[in-house]
Amino acid sequence: MPQVLGHSADKYVTGRMLQTSNVRRWSNLLAERWSHEAGELPSLTPRDTEVAVLLTGNSLVDRIGSGMRQVTHGRPGTVWLCPSGITEEFINVEEPIQECLHIFLPGQPFDETVLRDLDIDPKRVELRYEAIAQDAFIGQIASQILGELDHESSSGRLLMEALGLALAAHLVHRYSAVDLRPPPLRCTDKPLEARRLKRVTDFIRQNLDSDLTVTQLAQVACMSAAHFARSFRLATGVPPHEYVSLARLELAKMRLHSDQDQIGEIAFAAGFSSQANFTRAFRKAVGVTPAQFRAQRPSPPTNGS
Repeated sequence: MPQVLGHSADKYVTGRMLQTSNVRRWSNLLAERWSHEAGELPSLTPRDTEVAVLLTGNSLVDRIGSGMRQVTHGRPGTVWLCPSGITEEFINVEEPIQECLHIFLPGQPFDETVLRDLDIDPKRVELRYEAIAQDAFIGQIASQILGELDHESSSGRLLMEALGLALAAHLVHRYSAVDLRPPPLRCTDKPLEARRLKRVTDFIRQNLDSDLTVTQLAQVACMSAAHFARSFRLATGVPPHEYVSLARLELAKMRLHSDQDQIGEIAFAAGFSSQANFTRAFRKAVGVTPAQFRAQRPSPPTNGS
């Protein structure tokens, strides 16, 4: 899975980073929340594809990419798309931006989506440099990313991988520089057959302490990632990340009652980047903290009882 480094430190010299997913071990998507002061930004040719979504406030942004000038009156929901390799010669933020979410995707995030699901040659895929007044789908993706940034879940990495694939596919569908034939209808999607489902769920149970990915699970099922995610949900009623999250929660509860491991060790094994985030998610799901849950474990039987 490609690593995403982002380029915000070199680009947003007048801004202040408020939050980053850098420590979350997301493999194909980097998300950062920024505030931006008014001012001119340096010219840059990004390696990663960037999707910037204005969250709060209003601003006027004047920018030039590949010789094309765009002046945008930004408001909550406005999206700025800057594909990898397109040089932004000029950017001026004329009014401060209170909050903006910057989503970075790998420079070529589309190979699997395009080749396996859309049957399109990735060499034909070239995204437009575009300012977008509103895009409901990108808004939904942004909302889920913000939710995971604020409240880490045990399967956040799987969720972000799925969102990265979905966002890449959406960008190809809506913002390609060349006309592409419509994607095939999904009416043929079927639930994952029992044999493949058992293979995947067995693999999940055996590797709950590992950094599972949707791509990895799809390989176990011998399917493309996007097709697998849909078929898995049809078979189980929940997406892969939610299934893994529930399984990790049950394992954490068992370990809290039966093991002598430190809570921090259990938190890391459950997929969290910190014990504090594990405690917050555990209390939301169970109603008590991990320490309180451990204190409630049954006492061992006494001799003669």
